[in-house]
Amino acid sequence: MAHDDVEIADGVDHQVAMVMDLNKCIGCQTCTVACETLWTEREGTEYMYWNNVETRPGSGYPRDWESKGGGWESAEHNERSVGEIPSQQDYGENWEFDHEGILKEGEDKALKPENGDPEWGPNWDEDQGAGEHPNNYYFYMPRICNHCTHPSCVEACPRKAIYKREEDGVVLVDQERCRGYRYCVEGCPYKKVYYNAVTKNSEKCVFCYPRIEGEGPDDEVHPPACADQCTTQLRLVGYLDDQDGPIYKLVEQYEVALPLHPEYQTTPNVYYIPPVAPPQHSEDGESVDVERIPRSYLEELFGEQVNDALDTIERERAKVERGGHSELMEILQDKNPAQQYRLEVFDDD
Repeated sequence: MAHDDVEIADGVDHQVAMVMDLNKCIGCQTCTVACETLWTEREGTEYMYWNNVETRPGSGYPRDWESKGGGWESAEHNERSVGEIPSQQDYGENWEFDHEGILKEGEDKALKPENGDPEWGPNWDEDQGAGEHPNNYYFYMPRICNHCTHPSCVEACPRKAIYKREEDGVVLVDQERCRGYRYCVEGCPYKKVYYNAVTKNSEKCVFCYPRIEGEGPDDEVHPPACADQCTTQLRLVGYLDDQDGPIYKLVEQYEVALPLHPEYQTTPNVYYIPPVAPPQHSEDGESVDVERIPRSYLEELFGEQVNDALDTIERERAKVERGGHSELMEILQDKNPAQQYRLEVFDDD
């Protein structure tokens, strides 16, 4: 049953959404490999990572994407912010390795890029983080297209080749209409639209729509590959307007799942449970009552509402530690696939 108070785009029946719990991500890149294997093993897509996992704090992928603009000037969505197209160097080169020679033919040389010494690449600054020992910190943040409620990439396209589809709000590129103008790349503030120089079209994450439609060989509905293959099962997939589902409860009811950079005003439909780390240590190794990850940094990513979200999580966790019951904690720890992936709830509409 849809909830009338949830903001979904005009003309969209239901909005598919994803919640990622950053406390569960170990940076193994299994989701990245799953996405690459399924969608971007084609000529012209070598540099594309529709799903990537970047270390935070860090420059991300493409490099310094947060400084390249895009999105909307205000919540009225009547004026787009001018963005820029990342350079190929910002994405990083396509590294080529001699796996055949080294792993199968026994060549005595190191396994390293064959096409020169790389100077940048996805997650180049892995595990560097910030802070001073022993109180340095970092965490991992997976990213896909946010399939926004107000996607500035859609508005940027003069040919209406990129669009939100009616049934679930997934943002797609019509490959027949696209002429590769790249205004969508410029307009997306998250830089999650890519240009294929071989086909001369734009491409992006499609939320694995054939899988959620049950169009695979087994005719069964499956979650997106990045979620399905995740080793720690940190992703919940369902509909934002499913009031009986965990995504609605985490985003709308408890308000602990937050969009990335809400100030871009595109209203993302991918949400994050903010990371919680052990407290800082004194010089003699004793725990002190100072949070390891500065709230100021988390505010840069998720806005000021991250403070209420962290306070709610802490309050509910303390309730459980005292022997009480917390629906929120049960949702965050739930391993029931029937709740983790609720993709068939609106099939009978």
